[in-house]
Amino acid sequence: MSTNGMVVLPGQGLVWQMEPDRTATFKLMSEQTGDTMAVLEELIPAGFGTALHLHHISDEAMCVLSGEFSFKIGDSVTRGGAGTWAFMPRETPHAWKNSGSEAGRALFMFTPAESGKLFEELRRLQLPFMTADPAVLAPLLQRYGWKIIGPDPL
Repeated sequence: MSTNGMVVLPGQGLVWQMEPDRTATFKLMSEQTGDTMAVLEELIPAGFGTALHLHHISDEAMCVLSGEFSFKIGDSVTRGGAGTWAFMPRETPHAWKNSGSEAGRALFMFTPAESGKLFEELRRLQLPFMTADPAVLAPLLQRYGWKIIGPDPL
């Protein structure tokens, strides 16, 4: 698939209410980039974190735009604020958590786009990510190369 390139201005992008008080704005969707990447910006409530997981197909990068986040990548745990970047290579167990006292914002990039397509699919189906029925979520996780390893370790 080829693409002609594009520009997404501030305030543009499809918005999805992932969970109460947690929104995602799709900045670059897989079909817009020829499946080379998927990029979304999230508003993440204080205390919210992900389960320990990995991606079989895609690498993931996260940039903290505001707030304070903790990261577990492999055996390493690090904390950082605005301007912090985290790289989570495919097949590497990782998790993150908004460890600050206020909502934070972060930019997520998946390359190639395959693992990011999970969020695009959940948005199309209007399913919440963390509280979706496990029987519905399991085949989607498998399709897009995700593996949940355990609970939030942070």
